[in-house]
Amino acid sequence: PISSRPISEVMLDFFVEDNWDYYWWEPGETLQLQCQTKNGRLTCYARAIDDRQQFVFYTLCPFSVSESQRSAIAELITKVNYGMAVGNFELDFADGELRYKTSIDVEGDRLSKALIKQAVYLNVLTIDRYLPVISTVMEGTISVDEAIAQAES
Repeated sequence: PISSRPISEVMLDFFVEDNWDYYWWEPGETLQLQCQTKNGRLTCYARAIDDRQQFVFYTLCPFSVSESQRSAIAELITKVNYGMAVGNFELDFADGELRYKTSIDVEGDRLSKALIKQAVYLNVLTIDRYLPVISTVMEGTISVDEAIAQAES
């Protein structure tokens, strides 16, 4: 039989066992976490949607995208997202928040810590890989296509 453990419990177990510092942003639903990567200290959010059996993990870009750069960054992430098998970048055009999202829907099955680990680490490694590219495009020193070629070489 499929385990009926709430997504939020499995999520919390993973982050505790994996030694992440966290606090409940929205009690029982969303954890806020921090992680240090090669390219900076990042804020992350892990969200359990128990009634829909979904887990969502976001990592925020450590800087916001200025209004004048949003079109260029939108082009960049659209082109980068096109080839992504798992996860995607999202840009809030209203405030310039840029984040990377991975998610798992386990309706009819169960969520495991191994699945969470894959979603979390793929997420953090992907945004960390693209942070320098995002910065260079925002500085206007390189074209979107040149930036993508550098990141993916």
